[in-house]
Amino acid sequence: MSEPPVLRLNPALDPAAFADAYAREGVVRIPEVFEPEVVDRLAGILEQTIDWDIICSNERGGAEVISRARRSELGDQAVADRLHAATLRARSGFAYVYLGYPMIDALVGGRNPGHPIHALTAFLNSPAFIAFVGAVTGETGVTKIDGQATCYRPGDFLTQHDDTGAGERLAAYTLGLTRHWRPDWGGQLLFHDDQGDVTRGFAPAFNVLTLFKVPQQHSVAPVAPYAGALRLTVTGWLRNDPPDGRG
Repeated sequence: MSEPPVLRLNPALDPAAFADAYAREGVVRIPEVFEPEVVDRLAGILEQTIDWDIICSNERGGAEVISRARRSELGDQAVADRLHAATLRARSGFAYVYLGYPMIDALVGGRNPGHPIHALTAFLNSPAFIAFVGAVTGETGVTKIDGQATCYRPGDFLTQHDDTGAGERLAAYTLGLTRHWRPDWGGQLLFHDDQGDVTRGFAPAFNVLTLFKVPQQHSVAPVAPYAGALRLTVTGWLRNDPPDGRG
């Protein structure tokens, strides 16, 4: 297992430079979040070291988490059937299929002790990062930031939703760690209006932090079957519930 990276934000970043855009538009993209050697390490962690779970929506509207061990128990056909069922549910409602790693639960639950991903989980909840995103969003009550590493393969998707929670979600974020992407490979983070039109869309990116207000209608476009790379991101919410609870 490699040594965890030493993480810090790019010292050239000024949160005030992004706060006006966030206040005006409800979304902002912040490039060059980390210095090159730091983001290279982070991307390598997702590319090479994560034991991904398959995450798909179930018939009750919740998430089914299919770990490597569970996949062995079920067998390939049963797993394929679950993914096909989730894809069919996407025709008429909220549904998703992608690979994920639950960063907060993994750290709290002792999964993969010593894994370098835990350094990123800790950094996202550091005073420095909470202060930075709080200054950009204007949210002064952030108590913790949850996180999930995600990997979208060809065919993976996340249908339209608005991230409505129980009141504890102050804003959403994505940290792009996708090194190379072509626009026609899909996978864009899309924002939708009440008429069903796409108001803006962001292609998978590298070393870019996106912050957006919630609730707000958005989706992740399906990754094309011919995509030549994986869409790698860390996603989650800025929250104001007690910091010792799980995300």
